[in-house]
Amino acid sequence: MKLHLIDGTYELFRNFYGAPPKKAPHGREVGATLGLLRSLLMLLTSPDVTHVGVAFDHVIESFRNDLYSGYKTGEGVDPNLMAQFPLAEEAVAALGLVVWPMVEFEADDALGTATVRFKKDASVKQIVLCSPDKDLAQLVERKRVVCWDRRREIVLDETGVIAKYGVRPESIPDWLALVGDSADGYPGIPGWGEKSTSVVLAKYKHLESIPDDAGKWKVDSVSAGRAATLAGNLSTRREEALLYRKLATLRKDAPIKEKLSDLEWKGARPEFKEFCHKLGDQRIPERVPRWRS
Repeated sequence: MKLHLIDGTYELFRNFYGAPPKKAPHGREVGATLGLLRSLLMLLTSPDVTHVGVAFDHVIESFRNDLYSGYKTGEGVDPNLMAQFPLAEEAVAALGLVVWPMVEFEADDALGTATVRFKKDASVKQIVLCSPDKDLAQLVERKRVVCWDRRREIVLDETGVIAKYGVRPESIPDWLALVGDSADGYPGIPGWGEKSTSVVLAKYKHLESIPDDAGKWKVDSVSAGRAATLAGNLSTRREEALLYRKLATLRKDAPIKEKLSDLEWKGARPEFKEFCHKLGDQRIPERVPRWRS
């Protein structure tokens, strides 16, 4: 079987800015939630989609905000989008899918935990991480665990990760630590661009292995002057880089209680029709290919 793990937060954001706005009969904005449901139903019509889990950031803040004050928060997020998070979780659950609403952890941590747990099961032939989020690239493993950007129809296996980032999946947290991630709110180390970071980590794999002394570097494609600058910046900010890597590293102990069998989609729940009616869309239930009795 294939196991599809979905970043519900990304999907909700994508639909908020991509789907047309729509108000429910009671006046609440629900366009992103309806767009999310349509997207999930399109996925569920595929015959190889049988086991699914959907993770949400129930709140934007997480334990990472305690580690680094500049880490992303809910500040600046459109209130009409923020208000749809609990609605989206309720909608996806009514559709009959397993929902992981993260509070202390993030949605990506839930996906990381599920990946590590369920890839051990011999019945799982492939895990498909449905998100283009670069953080998730660290979970990719050969063709067994892949990232799928559904909007652009791009699948990243291990070869694809190396081609895109210049490093293997296990080096992605180190790569993000050096380059930075504006979406998550940490800046990286000055001077370390994507190209130079890829070249150096392709040789050393992890931050601890990069010598402070540029004279000890064995990276032919980086000039002596450039190496001195990079090594100097990293040497003076190594603890900072290690903190950024900790922020970028997905946790594998998020509170997920379900067994693999619990993730089998058995159809939408009977209350899904009434739920869609309250949202002002009575046509979505017509797209449901299977209902629970």
